Parts: sequence; C-alpha cells; structure tokens
Amino acid sequence: MSYEDTIEYLYGLRNFGMKLGLDNISRLMSEFGNPQDSFRSVHIAGTNGKGSTSAMLESMLRTAGVTTGLFTSPHLVSFTERIRVNGCDIPEQEVVDLAEQVRAVSARIPDFSPTFFEVAVAVAFLYFRKMNVQWAVVEVGMGGRLDATNIVLPEVTVISPVDFDHSEFLGASLTEIAGEKAGIIKHGVPVLTAAQRPEVMEVLKQKAEGSGSALFGYGRDFSSQITADELVSLRFDYTGKEEYRGLSLKLAGRHQAQNAALAVRALEELMDRHPDLACDVRQGLNKTHWPGRLEFVKDHPPVLVDGAHNPQAAAALAEYLRKALELYSRVIMVLGIMGDKDREGIMKPLLSLAAEVIFTAPACGRAASPEALAAEARSLGYFPKTAPTVAEALAMAEGLWFQGDLIVVTGSFYTIGEAKETLGQEGVLARLREW
Repeated sequence: MSYEDTIEYLYGLRNFGMKLGLDNISRLMSEFGNPQDSFRSVHIAGTNGKGSTSAMLESMLRTAGVTTGLFTSPHLVSFTERIRVNGCDIPEQEVVDLAEQVRAVSARIPDFSPTFFEVAVAVAFLYFRKMNVQWAVVEVGMGGRLDATNIVLPEVTVISPVDFDHSEFLGASLTEIAGEKAGIIKHGVPVLTAAQRPEVMEVLKQKAEGSGSALFGYGRDFSSQITADELVSLRFDYTGKEEYRGLSLKLAGRHQAQNAALAVRALEELMDRHPDLACDVRQGLNKTHWPGRLEFVKDHPPVLVDGAHNPQAAAALAEYLRKALELYSRVIMVLGIMGDKDREGIMKPLLSLAAEVIFTAPACGRAASPEALAAEARSLGYFPKTAPTVAEALAMAEGLWFQGDLIVVTGSFYTIGEAKETLGQEGVLARLREW
C-alpha cells in the first residue's frame, strides 16, 4: 500500500463514523496477539488537561532510561503526532506498513468494519510492541468506558478535570459524563484525580470503592503551589509523597500546575510499585513540550495558539490573556469553533478581552459557519468580522495588527492545526485531523 493509498484508506474509515464499544478493538487486537499486553501502561481520561498530563508523565518516565510510548489525540498538524516512542513521532512509513497490516487482517474477519480511531489505536499498540516499548502513556480518545483504548490494563489510572463535552455521546449531566470517564478504573488499580466538582468526585469515589481501587485526589492527597507565573513558563512547588521545590515547566497557564502535580503523583505511584524505575521529576517536567496549548508559533507579529474547545478551557485561556494584556496593547482573536460544542460558553470568557474578533471555520465537516458564530456574538453585544478560511482569517488579523498587539487563534484544535500549517508547519496525513 502506497502512502497515498494509506491516506485514502484511513480517510475512508470516516464513513463508518464513531462506534463506542470494545468488541471491535478486542477482536482486532486478538488477531494480532494482543500487543497491548506487551508493555506496562498508564491510562488517562478527562475533559481538559489529559494531553498535557500525558506528555509530562511520559517525559518523566523517559528520564529513567526506559523505552516509552505516548498515544494521544487528536493531532494538530501531522497524524504521526498521535503515536510517539521516546519522544519521537512514528515515521510515516511505519504508519503505511502497519495500516496495511491492519487492513489485511480486518478484511479476513467476517462482518468487521473498524473505525478510524480503532485503526489508530491498533497502529499505536502494534508500533509500541515492535519498538519494545516498556512503558506507555495512553490518553483516552473520548469518554473512557467504551473508548477503544480501554483494552489496556494499566498500572495507574488518571482522571484529569471533568467537565461538559461530547454530551451527545457521553450524557447530558456531569454525573453521566463522569460515569463514562470513570469507566477506565480497573479492579485494584490506583486512581489519581485532579480537583473535581462534588458530583464528579462522588462518581469517581463510588467507582473506585466498587473496584477496590485506592483513590488519591488533588488538594487532599497531593498539591501544587505556583511560585512564578510567566507568559511562556511556570514555576511551582509540589507536595505529595515527596516534596519538590522550584519545579519548572516550559508550558504556560496556571492550570498546568495542577496537571503537573497529577503527573508527578502518578509517577510516585509507579515508582512505589516498581522501585527500579528511577525517574528524574525535575528534568522530565522541564523538558516537556506539548504543542497547541498557549503556544507562541510566530514572533512578528506575535501569534499565540490555544486549543480551547470548551468553556472550562476557554476560561483558562481568558485568565492567561488577562495577564498577557499587561504586556500587550490589544488582542486580535481568530475563533473557529465546532458546531456541536457549547459555542456561547466558549465565546463568553474570551470576546470581552479582544479588541478585534474574526470568526472562521477550519476545513472540517463539524465546524460552525463563521456567519452563525458572528450572529451569536452579535446577540451577546459584539460586532465581529468573518473570514471563510483559517488562512484568510490569519491574513485579516495580520492586516489589523499594530505594534504591541497579540494575535490569538483558538476555539478548536482543528482551527489551530490549520493555523500552524498556514504558518509553515508541514503536515503528514494532515487532513485526517478531524478524526
């Protein structure tokens, strides 16, 4: 199968939509001898921060000299970002070869049609086995209980902050959504959780107790204290099983202190269970790189991208921008939001901080039209501009820019991924971004 054939095969799997459940992935992995059993893993679910937490934990694990794997989604620019070994993206040719293996095996299974995400999971686990990965950090795609990643039996389970998202699949209430996230909790496996709303914590507590799993919560069993908050970095102290002073992150945003604490506490649990796992917490955190989260992608004019795609994430971005406005004169904001998201909830924290707002739409079937977004903004008392594509929106933003201004691109990972491509980052299997 050629590279072009691989693109068409993976792209064509969108026709099978999204299937929640473990039957498909279990049948597929069984055909390959269950590669997910060849490595130890940490499984991470949640609504916000699970990608950052995953990246921090993998970076710290890597300092022990073990071979690490990292599976995350979605990607920003290149499909290869989803699957990493020792911090390096899977090579393009490996995607081609492994996708062909999956396609060939799938064709032999009666009445079997895998989804795009199931194939992505299969390719990741096959690659991890091929590369002799010892420890893999596996991020849930959506929900948890019925997510294709939930075939792993992890050493530790991690739940990042839970909020409203994907309600059409996960439920209309926080209790229902939390129940789906809690579905990754396995019998006897320790659970580490971020600070949660009371109804979410109650669900997690009940699930952990029913599974005979110890539950450790941020603010009760471990914590972080910010000591320096800069536009491109963060310093904090950590208190858990151990105490660490002056930890540093080259990631911005106060919320990252909790994500980091969650990753450190998970690592402490792993090192307790495996005394030969000697990780350098300080070095691992300092070397963590996680794109698309409060990331400056251009210097002149300055362009900041952030994948805030729900109200909680938008509130975190707004907190950061209020600090940024101590340094910058104005914010020029490019917003592209998916039609199935809480659009008003994303807009409300952000619009008042922007001197100019440009609504746009990434090349994604789920994207809300710029005109529809502008109409909603006008109902809130704002008068935005529109641009049909992300590239045109960026050009418009640069035309409005004056010295001292900051251009911010946000609203969706799909929007910021296209922005990064527009600004020169080369994509690999980039049009699979939607899935």
